[in-house]
Amino acid sequence: MKVNDKGIFIDGIDKKILRALMEDARTPILEIARNVGISGAAIHQRLRKLEKSKLISGSKFVINPRVLGYTTMAFVGIYLDKAMSNPEAVKQLSKIPEVLECHYTTGHWSVFIKILAKDNEHLMHVLNTDIQSINGVSRTETFVSLQQQIDRQIKI
Repeated sequence: MKVNDKGIFIDGIDKKILRALMEDARTPILEIARNVGISGAAIHQRLRKLEKSKLISGSKFVINPRVLGYTTMAFVGIYLDKAMSNPEAVKQLSKIPEVLECHYTTGHWSVFIKILAKDNEHLMHVLNTDIQSINGVSRTETFVSLQQQIDRQIKI
């Protein structure tokens, strides 16, 4: 890996390491080392450099929300009465556990969020009780996802 003023450059070995871990973050370092053809210590060194460069920001387990009963995914465009309302609205949105993502956007909405709810009734409760009661929210526009058809990270 090389760092320059235009960002970082990762070599073929770094790419193999990253691809293996993106496929399964629990892959043992020694298994990756055998597949790549370098020592486990060299893999650890490269991973530390990749973390230090902030290319890798951590690893996590992915929970299957359906197993917990969350079956309704929705995207909500939020209209704010004025741009000054954004920081406080985002602060209030961050307190709602069903809000998974929040984006400050261009276009029609001031804020665009991703919500996970147990069902349509739960979604309606979150919208009507939690979101639309936030100071500065003038109205919302909701899109229910029928099926997630692509789920991936950036290609390495």
